Amino acid sequence: MLRILIVFIFVLMQVSDLQAQNRIVKFEEIKILQNKTPKPIVVLIMTSWCKYCHAMKNTMRKDSKVSALLNDKFYTVFLYAEDKNDIFFAGRIFKHKAGLHELARELGTIKGQISYPTITVLNSKNEIIYQHDGFLNPRAMLYLLQKVAKN
Repeated sequence: MLRILIVFIFVLMQVSDLQAQNRIVKFEEIKILQNKTPKPIVVLIMTSWCKYCHAMKNTMRKDSKVSALLNDKFYTVFLYAEDKNDIFFAGRIFKHKAGLHELARELGTIKGQISYPTITVLNSKNEIIYQHDGFLNPRAMLYLLQKVAKN
């Protein structure tokens, strides 16, 4: 009986975790999605070695309030700055050059430099409307997203 209860609790935890996750899209999907339902795009620019980047990624995927807001008001994209794959976005092909992806450089550069993590918000015309470099805890991220969503 105890085993059944433990399995049941484990399954409930997994289901609630899945419900909190928002839909992550690829840059190649944006044009189709924007044609159906225009929304701002939240891009998390990150690297595989950055622990703060992964903490923010987990917040965006698993925090119920942040995830719900992202699902409702935004499209979410994770961009690995060191990705070697070409990305077609906004009518252009972006490539990996000199250790950094061109798209990460274009979307993540603030005052002439890029740092990780960086959140960039694009409007439905793929124009940068907001950038923030550095770690945001769940509360700060929720506040930022709420302010951006109102504008």
